[in-house]
Amino acid sequence: MRDFVCPNCGQQLAFENSLCLSCRSALGFSTNERTLVVIGDPPGDAAVDHAAGVVDGDRFRLCDNLHVAQCNWLVDRDADGPALCESCRLTRTRPNDSDTVGLASFAEAEAAKRRLIFELIELGLPIVGREEDPERGLAFDLLSSRAKDVLTGHYNGVITLDLAEADDPHREQLRIEMAEPYRTLLGHFRHEIGHYYFSVLVADDAALRRFRDLFGDPFADYQAALDRHYSEGAPAGWHRDYVSSYATMHAAEDWAETFAHYLHIRDTLDTAASFGLAPAGATLDRPQIGRAGFDRIIELWLPLTWSLNMVNRSMGHDDLYPFVLPERVLEKMRFVHDLCAGSLATTSEAVAS
Repeated sequence: MRDFVCPNCGQQLAFENSLCLSCRSALGFSTNERTLVVIGDPPGDAAVDHAAGVVDGDRFRLCDNLHVAQCNWLVDRDADGPALCESCRLTRTRPNDSDTVGLASFAEAEAAKRRLIFELIELGLPIVGREEDPERGLAFDLLSSRAKDVLTGHYNGVITLDLAEADDPHREQLRIEMAEPYRTLLGHFRHEIGHYYFSVLVADDAALRRFRDLFGDPFADYQAALDRHYSEGAPAGWHRDYVSSYATMHAAEDWAETFAHYLHIRDTLDTAASFGLAPAGATLDRPQIGRAGFDRIIELWLPLTWSLNMVNRSMGHDDLYPFVLPERVLEKMRFVHDLCAGSLATTSEAVAS
């Protein structure tokens, strides 16, 4: 995540700001500019003054979900239909207006989702919604489990999230019961989006062969694997080949866990670089290509995560990144990196043409 400042006064800002608390400028996040901009009155007839970081308030405003989801992303005032941003348009179902508890959790989930969507944009991964592809496009059902059970997961492009995961005590209880070292809303989103991108990125015979070599059969009986995992647990010695015990359950889960950790690493390195804690070359807007590119990512990541873990311990907290990355996991992650880099190259070529 980048380090943001107010274009008007230079005040440091968070990704979620919609108002500069120093100069009181109205702010919005522009995915085109990939930064926070002032909503104001640029000189002349320009809709956007790139140099000044100002967009025309007569042409742009904040997303309709500003209040219900605390969304600070810009939308075009002349857009057809509801004025929802790129992230909010992907949400297909949310709690109704009378569910105040569910709506509070919904706002937290949307905040995490915006971070996910921005990272996907930075990585150049295609985001095709249900409007463009009604059968397999990406969509989110963010559901409250107060009335009925909700199972977090992915199916055919639709990511379902139980909004109870926004409740810290509930989520922590589940984390302990399931012996997980890490469980967050953003982590859920990154894992489930990994399932979605399997069909998008593992799109030809060569990629599928490589997938099978690394992860196993993605089409093996999932229910049988699920039953086996929860009756027998992870196999002995799983730490040598998997990033988590859950990844041992099925090839599809191994892929999703590996994909999620790749997103963890890239975004954390990007944030660290933005604040001078890692070299500038670690940022997401500086693509790391080829074998050397992935090697460089890991070369930067290992000392960073060690230092951050030690900082957490100094504050009496558990490790920030309580995972080990053995060679087999790095080989799997390199495959994810190569597919993402290939997607970025394809996206860049399409834009250039």
